[in-house]
Amino acid sequence: MKNKLIITLLLLVSFLQAQEKKESYSFSLQQAIDHALQYNYSIINANRDIEAAKQKKWETTATGLPQISGSVGYLNNIDFTLQGVSGNAFNPAGNPDDISLFAFGTKQSMNSNLTLSQLLFDGSYIVALQASKTYLKFYENAKQKTNMEIREMVINAYGNVLLAEESVAILEKNKATLSKTLSDTQETFNNGLIEEENVEQLQITLSSINSNLSNVKRLLDIANKMLKFSLGIEVSSELKLTDKLDALTASNLDLSLTQNSFEVSQNINYQMASNFQEQRSLELKLQKSKALPSLGAAFNFGYNSFANEFDFANGDQKWNRFSNLGVSLNVPLFSSLGRSAKTQQAKIALDQAKTQLTQTEQQLKLEYERAKSDYDFSIEEYATSKSNLSLAERIEKKQEIKFREGLSSSFDFSEAQRQLYTSQQNYLQSMVNIINKKAALEKIVNKN
Repeated sequence: MKNKLIITLLLLVSFLQAQEKKESYSFSLQQAIDHALQYNYSIINANRDIEAAKQKKWETTATGLPQISGSVGYLNNIDFTLQGVSGNAFNPAGNPDDISLFAFGTKQSMNSNLTLSQLLFDGSYIVALQASKTYLKFYENAKQKTNMEIREMVINAYGNVLLAEESVAILEKNKATLSKTLSDTQETFNNGLIEEENVEQLQITLSSINSNLSNVKRLLDIANKMLKFSLGIEVSSELKLTDKLDALTASNLDLSLTQNSFEVSQNINYQMASNFQEQRSLELKLQKSKALPSLGAAFNFGYNSFANEFDFANGDQKWNRFSNLGVSLNVPLFSSLGRSAKTQQAKIALDQAKTQLTQTEQQLKLEYERAKSDYDFSIEEYATSKSNLSLAERIEKKQEIKFREGLSSSFDFSEAQRQLYTSQQNYLQSMVNIINKKAALEKIVNKN
C-alpha cells in the first residue's frame, strides 16, 4: 500500500512538472517572420477585419435580393370599440339629433401572412454594391500593410536580440582578458615595479565593463521579450535564435536593391490612398443616384379567421384566404437644394482625396530616396567599422605589449581599450543597421 502511494505521488509530481514545463521555440529569421505573419495579435485581428468586411459585403448584396417575412397576429376584443352614427342613419323617420351606438367585428380574430418583397431598381443600391467591393479591398490592403509592418518589426526585434547576445559575448571576453591583465598588473605592483595608478586605471576600466555587461544583459532580456511579443508567443516561453548576426549581415548585402526603379503604385500606402479616392468617388455617385427614382414590388399572401370563442384550433374553424400584389415607385421631385448641397460636399471630398493621393505619391518618392540613401550608407558604415575594428585591435594589442614592458602608461593603454570597445560596438551596430535599413527599404518598394 505504501509503495502504491509513493508511485501515485511520483506520477502526480511528474504530471505537474510536465504541465509547468515552458513551451520552447527555435527560429531562423525567416521562420520567425512566417510565425509572426500567422500568430501575431495584430495579424489575427486583421484577418478578422477581412472576414467582417466579407460579411458586410454580403449584407449589402442581400438588400437587393428577395426578402420574405411572415407574421401571425391574434386579437381579443375585451371591450369593443363603439362607433356612433346619427339617429336617422338607418331609420329616416328617426330623430336626426339622436346618436346610435354599435360595434363592428367579432370577439376574437387571428391572421397569418407571408410577404415577399423585391427591390426592382434603386440607383443607390448599385453604388452600394460597388462600395462594398471597395470596402473589402480597403481591409485587404490594411492586412497587407500590417503584414509588412509586422515583418519589419520582427526583423528589427530579431536583430536587436542578436546584437545584445553578441554584445554580451564580447563584453564577457573583454572582462576575462582585462581581469587577467589586472591580476598580472596587481602582481607587478605588489613587487614594487610599477605605480599604483596603473592598477587603479585598469580597475576603473573593469568596473565600467561590469556595468555595461549588466546593462546589456537586461537589454537582452527585454529584447527577447519584445521579439516573443512580436511573434505572438508567451513572453515566458523559451526562444532560441538559429541565425547568426554576421551571416544575416552577409545575406542582406544586396546592392542591386537600390539599382531598380521605384514603382510608387506598388507601395501599399499609395494603394490605400487610391482606395480612399475610389471611396470618395463612389460617395459622389451615391449622392447623384439619390435623384433617381426607386422601384419596388411586394406580394402578400395569408389567412384570417374570426370567432366569438377561441376555436381557431378546431378543424371546423373557417379560415379566409387573402392575397395582394403591390408595386411602389418613389420619385424625388424637390428637396430645396438639399441633395445638391450633399452632392457638392461629396465632390469637394473627392477633390481632397485626389490631392491626398498626389501628396502620398510625392511623399513616398522622398521616403524611397531617403531609405535608399540610408541603406547605402549602412553598407559603407559596415565596411568602415570593420576596418576600424581591425585597426583598434592592433592598436590595443600594441599598447598592451608596451604597457607590460613599461614603455606605455596605463592611461594610454586604457584609452586604446576604450577605443577598441567602442569599435566593437560600432561594428555590431553597423551589422544590425544593414539588416534594419534593408527591411525599411523593402517595405517601401513592397518587397517581401
